[in-house]
Amino acid sequence: MINVEVAYALPEEQKIIPVKVELGSTAYDAVIRSRIVEVFPQINPDEDPMGIFGKSIRDPKTEVLKEGARVEIYRPLTIDPKVARANRAAKLKEKQSKADSSSSE
Repeated sequence: MINVEVAYALPEEQKIIPVKVELGSTAYDAVIRSRIVEVFPQINPDEDPMGIFGKSIRDPKTEVLKEGARVEIYRPLTIDPKVARANRAAKLKEKQSKADSSSSE
C-alpha cells in the first residue's frame, strides 16, 4: 500500500483526503477510493480533468501513482485567465487613479 492524497477546491472550500491505495493504483482509482464525490457531488471522475501536484495528466485511468502523490481534480474555469488578469489590472489602475486624484487635492 502507498499513501496518496486526493484534492478538490472550490473558491470557498477545499478538501484534501488522504488515501491508502495498492501499489500500481491509478489516479482514477485513488479518486474513487477517496469517496470525494460524496463530499462534492458535482465531481465526475469519468470526465473531470485531473493532475498530480499541479501537472495535468492525460488519462487518470492509466496514470499510476507513486508514494505521496496528490491527485487534484480540476473544475471548469468560470473565466478565461487572460480576461481575469486584465480585469484585475483595470481595477488596480482605477484604484491607483482614485488615490492619485485624492492626494493631489
